[in-house]
Amino acid sequence: YMYRQKKCHDNYTGQNIKMIRTFFNWINDSCGIATGPHHKNFYIQKEEIAIITLTVEQLRFLMFDNDFEAKLSRPLKHAKDVFVLGCMVGLRFSDLCKIKKENIELRDSGHYLKMRSQKTGTDTLVKLPAPAMDILERYKKNKGTLLPVVSLFRFNKNIKKLAELAGWTYPLPRLRTRKGIKSQSQHNTLTPTRFCDALSSHTMRRTSITTMLTSGMPEYVVRKISGHTSDSKAFFRYVSLAQSLMDKEIEKMHVHFEERALVHTA
Repeated sequence: YMYRQKKCHDNYTGQNIKMIRTFFNWINDSCGIATGPHHKNFYIQKEEIAIITLTVEQLRFLMFDNDFEAKLSRPLKHAKDVFVLGCMVGLRFSDLCKIKKENIELRDSGHYLKMRSQKTGTDTLVKLPAPAMDILERYKKNKGTLLPVVSLFRFNKNIKKLAELAGWTYPLPRLRTRKGIKSQSQHNTLTPTRFCDALSSHTMRRTSITTMLTSGMPEYVVRKISGHTSDSKAFFRYVSLAQSLMDKEIEKMHVHFEERALVHTA
């Protein structure tokens, strides 16, 4: 029904099948209503959605291009500050909104951000780079939370506009799977998805984790900062992405070796 009539993709269909299985488990185990084990045969189909992250060059542009910042409205400047900070420290939007002055600790080697994740309850202690402290200093006079707080809907809308003004409007492929078969998404084909339209609050955390991994930071350190467990399937998606990026850079080095070999042979 969901595939043929509703034309749903694997992730949405799988979420509904998962809820149906949970419901049947509940009425069997908790309510004592015997319905049989048929629901355990329901297969939950999944698809891997491409991880959207900013490149280091894009992040540097937001951090240091003063001419671009001068053109932004006040709400967009606030969105840029929160977005850049999130890309540097890897916190979720809900945690960024809770940062207070007492969360900033001064130690011998610099400033640290100490937070407890609202979602997982895990504690993180992250050393803040100078650009992050510059952002927090702009809002040090704020009472309560340091950063300018807006709704998640408004924040996502602002960072999409921010990326559009930055010129990141190149199209992205919309490949989705239905019954495990990849196909071009038929949704809104007249106006293909642009990179700027694909950005959201999740991009901050994904950019931070990917940047840490590609810079050579050990996986266990990144997991400690991000709050992922050692067997987290979501985390290994970042590892795979980071490895593919590093492979491309290594391949560039291999080209230099091949060019030198040709010159030496000649």
